[in-house]
Amino acid sequence: MKEIVVISGKGGTGKTSITASFAYLEGENIVVADCDVDAADMHLLLQPDFKIAKDFYSGELAVIDQDACIYCGECKTVCRFDAIPVENGIYTVDPISCEGCGYCSRVCPVDAITNIDLLVGEYYISTIKTKATMVHARLGIAADNSGKLVAQVKNSAREVAEKEKKELIIVDGSPGIGCPVVSSLTGAHYVVLVAEPSLSGLHDLKRVNELVKIFKIGVGCIINKSDINPGITEDIKTFLKDEDITFISSLPYDESFTESMTNGKVIVENGNENIKEILKNSWEKIKELTNNKSE
Repeated sequence: MKEIVVISGKGGTGKTSITASFAYLEGENIVVADCDVDAADMHLLLQPDFKIAKDFYSGELAVIDQDACIYCGECKTVCRFDAIPVENGIYTVDPISCEGCGYCSRVCPVDAITNIDLLVGEYYISTIKTKATMVHARLGIAADNSGKLVAQVKNSAREVAEKEKKELIIVDGSPGIGCPVVSSLTGAHYVVLVAEPSLSGLHDLKRVNELVKIFKIGVGCIINKSDINPGITEDIKTFLKDEDITFISSLPYDESFTESMTNGKVIVENGNENIKEILKNSWEKIKELTNNKSE
């Protein structure tokens, strides 16, 4: 089983559109994992049926038993996160500010405070329009532990791939270099970086590459919207050569990317033969590179 992760140093590079295209081109022979749990949008393109939904618990939340509380204020005094406001003499817990550390429950003289498991999101196992299986998730508003939710999505995708005897998993990772990206990269066999030719695009490509190097896995790069700034496109190619990153392909700027997403379609569905051919060749090259790097 091989796991290919697609990430970008910044948002807006076309990462999800490209990943969804690869998933679409592979048809039923792949398992898809949307690990961009903070801002998931692959479902807009692949139309999952949300067949199986499961709650995801991570972290803890303090809860005050108002019947047992004696209003001594010890909990508020020790809370370093200012998560225990007082309204009309009643002590409550702000669920957004509470870090679940449990200190308040330890100092409560009447054991009126307990910690409960915190529901931070949901994850789903769906069938998408290509008849393949997709594992995806939704992180709750202001919820933490996105890295752990990514790990859950990836583990579930591996279980599905093993059960369905699928040899490929493609992962749409988060942009940037934070915890969900680290979690997305864990266990991967090959990484595809999607970059755009802008000053911020080049800067963030360099940042995410430093992270990828820690994992010591094969890496390639697709330059999207490559014709909007030919000078920086050449700078990116020079950087790729210097860092021994495989240059996979360049995609021209094309408004059909936006049109396809607006219409709930993958870019390779809309009849743009030039873009479709580039993406098809790119995907075949990525699969070949993945097999070579994993041998």
